[in-house]
Amino acid sequence: MFGPKRHCVVVVGAQWGDEGKGKIVDVLAERADVVVRYQGGANAGHTVVKGDDEFILHQIPSGILHAGTRCFIGNGVVLDPETLLAEVEELEARGVGVAGRLFVSLRAQLVLPFHKLLDQASERQQKIGTTGRGIGPAYEDKIARRGLRVGDLRHLDHACEIVTARVERANPLLEMMGAEPCSAKAHVELLERLAPRLLPMAADTGRLTYDALAKGQKVLLEGAQGALLDVDHGTYPFVTSSNTTAGGAAVGAGIGPTAIDVVLGVVKAYTTRVGNGPLPTEADSAEGGRLRELGDEYGATTGRPRRCGWFDAVVVRYAVRVNGLTDLAVTKLDVLDTMERIPVCVGYVADGAAVDDMPSDVQTLNGVKPVYEVLEGWQRPTTAARRLADLPPQARAYLDRIQDLVQVPIRYVSVGSRRDQIIC
Repeated sequence: MFGPKRHCVVVVGAQWGDEGKGKIVDVLAERADVVVRYQGGANAGHTVVKGDDEFILHQIPSGILHAGTRCFIGNGVVLDPETLLAEVEELEARGVGVAGRLFVSLRAQLVLPFHKLLDQASERQQKIGTTGRGIGPAYEDKIARRGLRVGDLRHLDHACEIVTARVERANPLLEMMGAEPCSAKAHVELLERLAPRLLPMAADTGRLTYDALAKGQKVLLEGAQGALLDVDHGTYPFVTSSNTTAGGAAVGAGIGPTAIDVVLGVVKAYTTRVGNGPLPTEADSAEGGRLRELGDEYGATTGRPRRCGWFDAVVVRYAVRVNGLTDLAVTKLDVLDTMERIPVCVGYVADGAAVDDMPSDVQTLNGVKPVYEVLEGWQRPTTAARRLADLPPQARAYLDRIQDLVQVPIRYVSVGSRRDQIIC
């Protein structure tokens, strides 16, 4: 993926998140000098298996598991400092060195307890399917220019004034939504505890990323969630609060768009999503349940069961367009190993007419009927395959059909959760 003229690679989800980006980033990070997380927050959960150990990373880039890689949390992230520090402690307790390798943008917005309370109260009224981690309210404060950034902790008295004003503003909203108010004093004390631990990691990560590229180093930009959860391009309003598509990578990392050389989209060999919102290829309860159990489809952050269905080429073609995908990684091919026949959605029908692109509104999308091709399953294990030639002919035909439908070359195929279970 990296090469003489390919120094900056973006990894994005090309479905509704949970595509297996963590593993792909982990594989690519072996050759990367820097990995940058560019958007989202602690609502993400990237699962990486290293040997017999499983690591679930919420905010720290997946590259942290490679000792020679520096990891940056960019300005586009809304940072939960308590969760971050707990994650650092857990990694170090498990023998992963973090000190001197992890840097947090001075411009990253902070997620504080009142954000989480607002998020949870709002979700009780409007069932969007948020994780309740405060992501939406933190982005709201950012856009409204009243947020608190990591760099503000350098001026602690001023930061405490800001957070006091924000809590005083939040409490009437909490009471209006039937929730208990929160304490400004507790927030001030939290900042006083956090500042001396967080500031040693704070840096201008945009400048560090720029400098790394200027030196010819290899930089990997890691996104969270997926294209169909993008606040502009996803299935609004059942979306996250940030730009999950590749266009958000440059902004969230603090570099210019011309610095990006490759955009790698990650897709599952089938389709899942968590929470409410459209899922045109959702399988019936029996087949969906079978996919869920075979694929262990439960949220890494929340533990919620994922809704499961068949590969949707309309969704991925749309992701190709809005991300400018240059390459594709297909994960969890092995989950389909026991399937006798495998449906693939090649288009939609709406009101009796063929639809080959994503509708822009959920009302229309909820009304479409998927058009399926049914491909022959291979009914043989693929977990030991390390080359395309090792795969059964039917599995290769399945991948060929996906590639033909979305018109992007498949560069990686994951056939298991372990780091070495990859075809590239």
